[in-house]
Amino acid sequence: MSSHWRSGKKLLVFLAKSLLALLEAAIFALLPKPRKSVVGEVVLITGAGRGLGRLLALRFARLGSVLVLWDVNKEGNEETSKMAWEAGATRVHAYTCDCSQREEVYRVADQVKKEVGDISILINNAGIVTGKKFLDCPDELMEKSFDVNFKAHLWTYKAFLPAMIANDHGHLVCISSSAGLVGVNGLADYCASKFAAFGFAESVFIETFAQKQKGIKTTIVCPFFINTGMFEGCTTGCPSLLPILDPEYVVRKIVDAILQEQLYLYIPKFLYFIMFLRSFLPVKMGLLLADYLGVFLAMDGFKGQKKKQ
Repeated sequence: MSSHWRSGKKLLVFLAKSLLALLEAAIFALLPKPRKSVVGEVVLITGAGRGLGRLLALRFARLGSVLVLWDVNKEGNEETSKMAWEAGATRVHAYTCDCSQREEVYRVADQVKKEVGDISILINNAGIVTGKKFLDCPDELMEKSFDVNFKAHLWTYKAFLPAMIANDHGHLVCISSSAGLVGVNGLADYCASKFAAFGFAESVFIETFAQKQKGIKTTIVCPFFINTGMFEGCTTGCPSLLPILDPEYVVRKIVDAILQEQLYLYIPKFLYFIMFLRSFLPVKMGLLLADYLGVFLAMDGFKGQKKKQ
């Protein structure tokens, strides 16, 4: 009898909490969610030497955060540091770090802890794209994709998450991709690495939630192609639904998602609809939709990022 009572009580608690969660979601769908302050928060951004990483650094500089900038390109990273100071940053620390190298990540992380302190917002943004079809992609390039786009997340989490847990305060940000949600022709290694980054970030979120570490927040970002140069030459067959994204717009959405402690951010919003359709449409209809949206041809004109900063 007592076991039936406990089961009934558990069900009632579950239903009550579910109702509250739905009510909260409905309220925040209608009203803007309050934004937290990041003044004085120590924000580490990987891949800060150009593109999205640089724009994120400038945005957080204007919000009063302490910046820790990592990039393998020393010149580009120092340029971002200079721009951040000019944007009003009070403290900026730039470090040259090859995020694909585990021991280098750990070494530079130890240096950051000694010179700056604990990281409170970690943004894993560094990424590369080979843009080659699977059988044309050299093994070393595929390994590099995983090292930068995924494995670097493992090492930075290992380095900085323990202090976040000890402080019960931190925010983990994974810059994945729409290619981390659906497979894309010509992006096999990139998709695999971004799927891995998404799954890893989501798993750590679940882990911290299950351990009742409520002070640790997670934001997982999945944008379509962004006009930063990384996907130079790529196209979209339906710009009204899947536009090539403006970097400033993407950064604004990412920072808003972080300030509102939003778990998932897909850009553009049409990606939410695609993921919904994917859950029940027949495979052939999904392929027809992908063909209509120009997904199969998106990488045909790929040129990639120029080496020069």
